[in-house]
Parts: sequence; structure tokens; C-alpha cells
Amino acid sequence: MKKLFVGGLNFKTTDQDLGDAFAKAGKVISAVVIMDRMTHRSKGFGFVEMENDDEAEAAIAMFNNQELDGRKVVVNEARPLEKRF
Repeated sequence: MKKLFVGGLNFKTTDQDLGDAFAKAGKVISAVVIMDRMTHRSKGFGFVEMENDDEAEAAIAMFNNQELDGRKVVVNEARPLEKRF
């Protein structure tokens, strides 16, 4: 399983939209658009977990610097979460 970062999302893109789009590249384990806790609006980025490395690489090739819901998105391998103190 490999987690991908997706930046530059349209603020109207939903978890379902994101998952459906990335399903064209392979099996999607999860797709989440990050929402602001206060306003409950999209922050314009999200994460997609693909089943394996090959499908993740296919998704990066298919979507990086391409339009999704009218916005050019950036897709790359997600970095591990850094500890906050």
C-alpha cells in the first residue's frame, strides 16, 4: 500500500470524486480530502492510498500536473507525518 499526496484540488472535489478519479489507475484503498476544522471547507489537498507501488506510480504518471475538476493538481508520494510538539 502506498500513500499519495494530491495538492491543488478544486475546493468542490469530494472524497468520492478523488477516489473515483484515482480508481482509473488502480485499486484505491482510501481517498480523503482534508477539511478545515473550523469552516468545514476543503483545504485544497488530500491523500489517496493505492493498493500497491505499481498502481501508485501509474496514478502519479496519470494525474501529476494534469487537470482534475478544472484545476491542475500535483501528485507525489506522501511524506511521513512529522511529529509536532
